Order: sequence, then structure tokens, then C-alpha cells
Amino acid sequence: MTDTTRLNPAKVLDPAPATVCAPRSDPSVVNATDAGTAVDPEVEPIMSSLAQLLSRHVLRDGELVLLVLKPSRWFILFQTLRFAAIVGICLSGLMLTKGIPSGRGLITYIEVAILLITARLMFAALQWVARLYVLTDLRILKLSGVFTPEVFDCPLRKVARTRLVYTFRERLWRLGSIEIIPREESLPFEVWNTVRRPQRVHEQIVAAINRARTGGMGE
Repeated sequence: MTDTTRLNPAKVLDPAPATVCAPRSDPSVVNATDAGTAVDPEVEPIMSSLAQLLSRHVLRDGELVLLVLKPSRWFILFQTLRFAAIVGICLSGLMLTKGIPSGRGLITYIEVAILLITARLMFAALQWVARLYVLTDLRILKLSGVFTPEVFDCPLRKVARTRLVYTFRERLWRLGSIEIIPREESLPFEVWNTVRRPQRVHEQIVAAINRARTGGMGE
């Protein structure tokens, strides 16, 4: 695991100190180390969201941020495909019941379908920007929500188990999702969706959970 640095909550709110954690070719993974280095263009919205997250969930004294990452950009397309299929089915059904229009009528149908799919694609992009996964030595977190921020915050010692799962589309692009299942039924079940290098990320999460349990942290 890469080296981490002990963070002061007052300093974390400054979006400047961030850099790429794993190989530089993978900008979806960010580690809060090497303060003062340049921020990758894809990472800038991450640190803005992280500042918002930490302003509401202040790091405990001495808490270490181990991993900060976003879903792969394929998340945007995956979130849009189902809606695009529904639009296509509805358009086909409409033309079957009313007949295939000719001329301007057919063009209007196509334009409406394209407009709807484009709008869904833009909303999926906003979902991607607002989504952030954070692992500390005490907790595992997920920030999401376009209009209303939603925060999943579970102490590591209260995680019953994690599971690495793959959808068909994720397997095609070497992506994966990580299920986080808390011990307490009052805490919600959560998923880190469409993660790059899923095996490596999952190993980091499991290692952090094991350390928290043996070290007496994560309460």
C-alpha cells in the first residue's frame, strides 16, 4: 500500500494538496499525499467534493485518509444505456401502433429521442462528478447526490463484510463494484460502483478493515 500522510482537518479543506495515488495513467485514484503537487484536471472536482464532505464529517484527530477515488468515466455511459433502451422501445412501440410517420414526423420522433437521451447523459455526468469514494483508517465513506448530497459513513469495525462483484459490462472493461455490508441492520447497504482496478482497491479496503479490527480503531 502506498504511503499516507497524517491530515489536519483544517488543511484538508484546501483543495490544492492532492496527487495521483497509483500509476499516473489512472487518474481515478487519488491519495492525499505530496502536498503542493499539481492537480490532475479530473481530480479538481474530486477535491471540491472532498472539502464539502469533510466540512460535514470532520476527520477525527489523527485520522488518516488512505484512498480517495471516483468511478470510471464508463459510469456515465452505463447509467445512460438502460434509459436509452427504454426510449428506443417506446419509440418503436409508438411507431408500431400509429404507423411509421413520413417526412417531418419521423424526424421529430428521432429528435425527441435524441433530446431525451442527451438529457439523461448530462444528468449521468453530473452524478459522476458528485460521486466520491473515501477510505480512511477508521471509516469507509461514499459521497453522492446531484441536488441533495448523500453521505454513507460506516466505521471500519462495523463492516460485516465486503464483496467484489462484476456486471457483464464491467467485465468487458476490466471494471468492478465493491459491496459494503455493515454489521448493523440500521446502517444501509452500499456499493462503490464501476471502480477501476477493482481487485487492488478491494484489497486495500480489506487490509484497512483488518487493521482497524486488530488495532482497536474504527469505533
